[in-house]
Amino acid sequence: MLVSAGRWMLRRGAPDHRHLSIGLALGGGFARGIAHVGVLRVFEERGIPIHAITGVSAGAIVAAAFASGMDTHEIEKLAGSMRFSDVARWTLSRLGLVTSERMASFLKKLLRVHTFEQMRIPLGVVATDLRSGEAVLFRDRGDVIAPIRASCSYPGLFLPVPIDGRMLVDGAMSQDVPTVSTRSMGARRVISVSLEAPSSVEDPKNMMHVVNRCFQILQKQTELDWRRRSDLVIEPDVSGFDWDGFSDTGALIAAGRRAAEEAMPEIERWLGKAAEPVRVTAR
Repeated sequence: MLVSAGRWMLRRGAPDHRHLSIGLALGGGFARGIAHVGVLRVFEERGIPIHAITGVSAGAIVAAAFASGMDTHEIEKLAGSMRFSDVARWTLSRLGLVTSERMASFLKKLLRVHTFEQMRIPLGVVATDLRSGEAVLFRDRGDVIAPIRASCSYPGLFLPVPIDGRMLVDGAMSQDVPTVSTRSMGARRVISVSLEAPSSVEDPKNMMHVVNRCFQILQKQTELDWRRRSDLVIEPDVSGFDWDGFSDTGALIAAGRRAAEEAMPEIERWLGKAAEPVRVTAR
C-alpha cells in the first residue's frame, strides 16, 4: 500500500534488511531535471549507498553523470551553464525540428567515462522503441552516449535516434519514471524521483507548450503502475518552473533537497542505522 507523507510516498509492509540494495529511478523533465541533483546531494551528505541508478530523458543525463563519478557540485556547475543550444540544433526534417548531434559532444565533456561497463555505479538508460512502443533498457556494456541521446529525443521536437535497427525516442514515453527497469537491475528497494507535471496550467504560449502539456496529460494517466512498483516516491515541487528554465538551477536543486530530506528518516530506517559517510558503493 502506498501512503502519502508530505512530498514523498512510501510502500509499507516489506521487511527491513540491514544490507539493502537501493536503486534510484530518475524521471524526465528537461530543465526541471536539475532537481535530481538536489536529491542526489542529500544522498551524498547522508552517506546513503546507491547500488543502481536509472534515468529517462533529463534523468538519464543526471544519472549517467553521477554514475560516471561526478559529484553533485560538479553536475550543478555544468547544469547552471547549460543552454538548449548546447544539446540541440534546429533542422528541417519530416521526423522532427531538432537534431541532438550536439548532445554527443556535450556528453563526452560532461561524463567521466563513456561506456556502461566503466561506470562506478550500475547505470540503466531507458529509451522507447518508436515502432513497438516498448521500453528499451540499455545497461551493462557498450556506448552510453547514443542511448542517452535517444532517451532525450522528445517526440515532435527531436529527431529519433537509430540504434541497432531500432528508431528510438524519449524513454518517458514508455516509462515516465523507470521504476521497473531499476527493479530489473537487482535493486531490492526502489526509490522513484518524479518531477510531476502540474495538475493545470495557463493557456499555452507556443507550439512546444501545447505538445509538452499533451504529453504531461498522457503520462498522468499511466503513472499508477510505476507508483505501485516503487518502495518510495520522492517528488520535488517543480510546478513553478518552465520546461526550459535552466537559469533556475539553484531553486531547482533546493526543491530536490527539500523533498529528499523529508524522505531520509525512512531510508535510514531501511538501513537499520545511520548510514556510514561513504558516497557510493563502487561497482
